[in-house]
Amino acid sequence: MKLRVIRAARMADAMAQLRAELGEEAVLLSTRRIPGGVEVTAAQEQDDEPLMIAPDAARSHRAIPPDLARHNVPAALALRLAEGRLPAALEAVLGFAKLPLGPAPLLLAGPPGAGKTLTTAKLATRLVMAGARPLLVSADGRKAGAAEQLAAFARVLDLPLAVASGPAALRKALARRAAGQPVLVDLPGCDPFNPAGARFLATLLEAAQGCAVLVLPAGLDADEAAETAGAFRLLGCRLLLPTRLDAARRLGGVLSAAAAGLKLTEAGTGQDASGGLEPLTAEGLARRLAAPAVQENA
Repeated sequence: MKLRVIRAARMADAMAQLRAELGEEAVLLSTRRIPGGVEVTAAQEQDDEPLMIAPDAARSHRAIPPDLARHNVPAALALRLAEGRLPAALEAVLGFAKLPLGPAPLLLAGPPGAGKTLTTAKLATRLVMAGARPLLVSADGRKAGAAEQLAAFARVLDLPLAVASGPAALRKALARRAAGQPVLVDLPGCDPFNPAGARFLATLLEAAQGCAVLVLPAGLDADEAAETAGAFRLLGCRLLLPTRLDAARRLGGVLSAAAAGLKLTEAGTGQDASGGLEPLTAEGLARRLAAPAVQENA
C-alpha cells in the first residue's frame, strides 16, 4: 500500500494532485481543513486485487447449499463455494498460507478486543518450545495498562519485551534485536474506519516493515467482517488469523473476511497460551462447515 498526504489551498487542487500522483484508483481515507487550505489522506493498492464476489445470471437461480446457508455465508460467495467438492472449492476461491515466523517482524493488527495479545502469547510460546527466544513488542504504549498482559506472558516465558509508544520507538526497538531473532509485535487495537486511528496504524506498519496479520474474531456478521477485513487490507494486512473459532457457531464472517483478499493462516481456540492455535486448511475448514449445529438444551 502507498499512503500519501497532500496539502493544498483548495480541495480541487488537492484532488488534482492526488489523481496525478496516485491515479484514479486511489482510495480517499480522510479530508480535513488546515490553516491555509485542506489536507487529504489517500492510499493506493500496489499488490494483487482482493477477490470480488458478485452474482451472475448463470448462478442466480441455484439454491445455496444448506451447510453454507446455516453459516450465513453471503449468497454470491456460497454459490462460488458450491461448485464441486467443498474442500476443493475453498482452496480455489479463498487463499491459505503459513504464518511466517522468521526474522521479519510478525505484526498482529485488528480491532480492539480481537485477541491480539493472547495470540501473540500463543505464538511466543510456540517459538520458545521450538528453541527460539523471540522479542516481544507492545506497540500500544500510549494506552495505560495496555502492555501489562503481554508483560505477564513475557515474564513467564523469560522473554525480552519492548514497549513502543509510536513509530520512532518501534523502529528503535526493532533495531536492537539480535540477528535472526524472531519478533512478534502486538499492535494497538484500531478502528480502521476512523481516519486518525487508521493513519496511526499505517505509520506503525510502515515503521516495522514486517508481515501484517489481521486478527479478527470468528462469529462476526459476514458483511461487517468483509468490510473490516477490506479496510485492514488497505492498510497493509495480507494474512488473516480468526480467533474464538471454537466458540463461533456461524463461520460466514470468517469466509467473507478471507474473500476480501486475506489468506487464511491459523485460528485461535481457547484461552490457553500453551496451545490453542490450529492451522487452517481447506479440508479442515470444510469439516467445520459441515459439522452439525450444536443443539441448545431445552
